[in-house]
Amino acid sequence: MIDIKRIARQVITDEAKAIQGLADFIDDDFEKVVNLIYKSTGRVIVTGIGKSAIIAQKIVATLNSTGTPSVFMHAADAIHGDLGMICHDDVVICISKSGNTPEIKVLIPLIRNIGNEQIVAMVSNTDSFLAQNAAYVLKAQVEREACPNNLAPTNSTTAQLVMGDALAICLIQLRSFSSCDFARFHPGGSLGKRLYTRVSDVYDHENMPMVSQEDGIRKVIVEMSGGRLGAVAVTDSQCRLLGIITDGDVRRMLEKYKDVDPLKAGDIMSLSPKTIAEEELAYTAFQKMEQNCITQLVVVSDDNTYKGMVHIHDILREGVV
Repeated sequence: MIDIKRIARQVITDEAKAIQGLADFIDDDFEKVVNLIYKSTGRVIVTGIGKSAIIAQKIVATLNSTGTPSVFMHAADAIHGDLGMICHDDVVICISKSGNTPEIKVLIPLIRNIGNEQIVAMVSNTDSFLAQNAAYVLKAQVEREACPNNLAPTNSTTAQLVMGDALAICLIQLRSFSSCDFARFHPGGSLGKRLYTRVSDVYDHENMPMVSQEDGIRKVIVEMSGGRLGAVAVTDSQCRLLGIITDGDVRRMLEKYKDVDPLKAGDIMSLSPKTIAEEELAYTAFQKMEQNCITQLVVVSDDNTYKGMVHIHDILREGVV
């Protein structure tokens, strides 16, 4: 009987070992390629065939989203017209395990013929045609595939993918590429929203439940119920924040006092409430709520003027997390 769990674990172990071995192949050529791309005035053209072509598409996607303009070119399509996308100042990365596939052998001289000598080989076989005819060699070497027949690309494609990631992350560091830069290239989905959505974009500017220190408990409860935020701000005559009363404060008041009628808002408010500025990221507000085990933050201006409240539901509704 086949032990499926054992096989799966062995595949993961084999691929992890192959990735670890790549660290020994980070050499001067790798450093030169990173600097070549960084200083290039052109784009990065990444090409391959078969499974290597799929890895090439992923590398292109990663480079584009991290500030390095890149284009995928299928090696088979290249010889049927797509070579026209290559300019002389582009850096061309050819990905192939064997480095001896017919399409690659045809492609390399054609790239040179259009005046581009900046060819980078990403190969496992460093004695191959591709490695011998490239200006730089990135060694994505593996001893064998995880496939029991040593045929299906597994370890080799994982190695190519990781080598591509290594290039991208080095370029991120060189470019001082920040999360704000990433947001410009990746505005879609929750990841994009996490990086660009501000508190001012999600909270209700018209919903501002508040009372003064001298207001009675009835007013506090009415304001809290009307705001539907589970809290009410306590402010002075100039709308500056003094404190907060949450539904938890009201429950604790009822447990502590038999007669609540004489009490004022100032008697039960919590001082130094958790606040946030409008221009802060909504994701930062979410993190602050999680860290403090609360569901709302008071939004204030630079001079501590009360602007409203952002509730965790506002952030969830917007799809920030």
